[in-house]
Amino acid sequence: MKLTVKPLDNIGVEIQGFDITRPLEEAERQQLIALWHQYGVLVFRNQDITPENQIAFSRHFGPLALHPLKATRSEAYPELFEIESGGDKDKSMTAIYKGQTIVGRLDWHIDLHYTGKPNHGAVLTAVEVAGEGGLTGFGDLAKAYDALDDKTRELIARLEVSYAFSMQRRHMRYVDLDGYEPGPHSPKKPADVKFPDFPESVYPMVMTHPVTGMKVLGIVEQFLDRVITPYKAGLSNDESIELLERLVAHTRDPQFHYFHQWQPGDMVLWDNWRAMHCATGTPPGVRRRINRTTIEGDVQLGRVLLEE
Repeated sequence: MKLTVKPLDNIGVEIQGFDITRPLEEAERQQLIALWHQYGVLVFRNQDITPENQIAFSRHFGPLALHPLKATRSEAYPELFEIESGGDKDKSMTAIYKGQTIVGRLDWHIDLHYTGKPNHGAVLTAVEVAGEGGLTGFGDLAKAYDALDDKTRELIARLEVSYAFSMQRRHMRYVDLDGYEPGPHSPKKPADVKFPDFPESVYPMVMTHPVTGMKVLGIVEQFLDRVITPYKAGLSNDESIELLERLVAHTRDPQFHYFHQWQPGDMVLWDNWRAMHCATGTPPGVRRRINRTTIEGDVQLGRVLLEE
C-alpha cells in the first residue's frame, strides 16, 4: 500500500491509499505509527470494517486495554467499547441545552483522564451513522500550547491541576453551563449507571508527550477542578481560577479543532496523550452506533490524589 496524507480542517490528516482488509507490512505499520504521532488525528475513509479487523488494526499501535466501564463493553468482543444512542440507554444520556433536547453530548475531555493514566490512543469506527447530529470533535492540545504567549508558558510550567470525576454536569466547574438543564433521568452518582467512582487525579499543566517529547497543554474542561497549591507560583486562589478560565477558553478556539461528520466506512485514530475530543450528541430517537478500541497507555501521566 502506498499511503498519502490529505490535511483536514485545522488539525489532523486523512490517510489515503489504506485498505484495512489487506495485510499490513512492517514498513507500512511504522509509517502509520509515525503519522499518528506527527499529526495526532488520522482519518480513514471507505473501509470494510469488522470487529475483528478493527481489533487487529488497533493492535498495530500497542496492546489493547479493556475499558474500566464494564457496562459499555461488547459481550462478544470485550476489546470493543460500544457507543450507542437511539435506544434504551438514552434516558441517562439525555439533557437540555438552550431549549434543545440532546442525547449523548460530551464536553471536551481526554479518555481515562480521571484515572491518572490515560490510554495512549483509540480507534473509532462507524457502525450505524446518525441521520442528524452525531459529530465527534478533536482538539490538538500540542497546537494549543504552541499558541500560548511566553509569559503564560513560563507560569503554567510551574503548576499542576486536578480533575475530579463527576456524573452531574452541573457540578463540573469549567464546562459551559449556559442554558443547560439535566434530563429527568440524568444520573446523580456513578453507581446509578453502574460506573465505578474515582479519586481526584493530578496532572502538570504542561505535559511532555512520552514518545515525541512535544509540549502539550494539560487542560481539558470536563472534570477540571482546581490548581494545586497556586501560591507556590505566586498566585492567589482567585488568580488561579481566572487562569483556568482563560486556558479553557483558549482550548475552545476553533483553530485547534476538527469535527468529524461520520460516513459509512469511516475510521478515526487519535493520540489521546495529545488530542482531546468531544461529542455533539443527537436528537432523541436518532440511531447512532460507534465502536471504539482502546490502545493501552504504558506511562503514568498524572497521579491519583489520595492523601495529599
